[in-house]
Amino acid sequence: MQRSCLERLCQTLVFEAGGLLLAVPLYEVFFGRPADEGLILLVTLSLAVLIWTPLHNIAFDRIEHRLTGRPASDRPHALRLLHAVSHEVSPIVVTLPLILWVGQHSLSDALAVNLGLTLFYVCYAYVFYLIYDRLRPLRFTPLV
Repeated sequence: MQRSCLERLCQTLVFEAGGLLLAVPLYEVFFGRPADEGLILLVTLSLAVLIWTPLHNIAFDRIEHRLTGRPASDRPHALRLLHAVSHEVSPIVVTLPLILWVGQHSLSDALAVNLGLTLFYVCYAYVFYLIYDRLRPLRFTPLV
């Protein structure tokens, strides 16, 4: 049983909006930048990750299929682990240039921003999906 594509889209939009509402003030406090600069940077990063994530998943699936002939649904544990790590590390690589350019940060500050945002979003995602699943549980109806 899965959520519909429309619900996943709405869920993603609510997740991103909530993340921005929480992350922009934190960015302002920790990096001493105005909220409007933080909003521009974080919206840019959100869009980059929203574009990058499906591209990463498609590329990973196609490369795996080309090398093994196996569909992603039959991926063994080791490749699932590699996929998960690359899924989390690759956005850091994708967003670092944006933090340098849009945020006008030094390399050390950009790395700190990236690490801080990564840690924030891991914690935020845990809490968000826990609350979301409690508010909108999937109902299992067995086939008779």
